[in-house]
Amino acid sequence: MRYSAKFREKMIEKLTGPGSRSATTLSKEVGVAQATLSRWLVQAKLGPMSKSQHSGGSRSRSGGRRRRWSAENKVRIFVEAASLADDELGAFLRREGLHEADLERLREEVEQAATEGLEAKSRRGPSAAEKELRKVRKELARKERALAEAAALLVLRGKAEAFFWGGEEGDTDGSSEK
Repeated sequence: MRYSAKFREKMIEKLTGPGSRSATTLSKEVGVAQATLSRWLVQAKLGPMSKSQHSGGSRSRSGGRRRRWSAENKVRIFVEAASLADDELGAFLRREGLHEADLERLREEVEQAATEGLEAKSRRGPSAAEKELRKVRKELARKERALAEAAALLVLRGKAEAFFWGGEEGDTDGSSEK
């Protein structure tokens, strides 16, 4: 059965507000399955995490008293859950008020955000440090070319001096005059 967003919000308010009741007690009072009430409560705590979560009926945009998880909390939960063994994971999920499906959606959202962040960084172009490094490398290459040119000129000068002044001083190898 489908329930309106307003009805859901009232049930969440009864589960979390002043004089709150357990999902089991409320289930007996209003005739909604305890699992459904618990799921609504978890979804309210998580806030909108992904498009797939919206498929279970309409949601109020107002948010009411729903808990919106910050990006830092989502990443914290993802990292903590990834570091736990399977037997510890169940206790962790219960402590955080999550189901495995919620953790899977959270994992997908964290991965998507990380990918988008990396793509955005690559589109922004080089950072200031990368620009400075490129500038220094360009300057180094220019100086290396100038040094190579100076070395070549010195070698040529030495050869020219040996050619022109070597013959005037009477240096001969002895093969032309005997």
